[in-house]
Amino acid sequence: MNDPAVARTESARLRQKQDQDQEQEQEQEQERERRRWPHGPRRRASAAVLVRAALIAAGLVTVYYVLPLDGRSTTGTSALLACGLLLVFVIFWWEVRAIANSPYPRLKAVEALAATLVLFLLLFAGTYYLLEHSTPGSFSEPLTKTDSLYFTLTTFTTVGYGDVTPRTQTGRVLTMVQMVGGLLLVGVAARILAGAVQAGLRRRGREPSENFTSRPED
Repeated sequence: MNDPAVARTESARLRQKQDQDQEQEQEQEQERERRRWPHGPRRRASAAVLVRAALIAAGLVTVYYVLPLDGRSTTGTSALLACGLLLVFVIFWWEVRAIANSPYPRLKAVEALAATLVLFLLLFAGTYYLLEHSTPGSFSEPLTKTDSLYFTLTTFTTVGYGDVTPRTQTGRVLTMVQMVGGLLLVGVAARILAGAVQAGLRRRGREPSENFTSRPED
């Protein structure tokens, strides 16, 4: 005659074994899924960053062309540039803080740099356009918005084709300000972003490598 206590014990052991087998099967299935898609979350995050960066750039360029930039005095143009540079600094600093708290700090840094760079370039393009319309003859030829953006990009990339050049002292001072700002953006700002990425990785409990773009983040 079977002992009920022994039967209950055997039944409990059997259920426990079944639960363990089920957990192992789930873990094996998850492992197979990870091997099948080893960087799935990061790839989705990368795609999202590229899309957001493209949308931000397209949106800022659209605003630049749609915004009615009316004629202003030279003093008003300089004040607008100063306020714009302050806005770029504030946005950049906010992005740096967001990088440190992001689950994907490297990808967030790429998005931040793209947004800051586009805003910086469009700010100077708008300033050159306003200067030429408030003080005609400030450049070697009249500037449309496209011409202003073209001159801004050639100055930033140090290509300097020479077909558009500043003639007045104000135009040359603004161009020099852009040159210095571009150097700071490429050098100092990039270094600050790299530091924010390392801080974000440490917050997640990972030590950053010397080349902070070489390791996956998932």
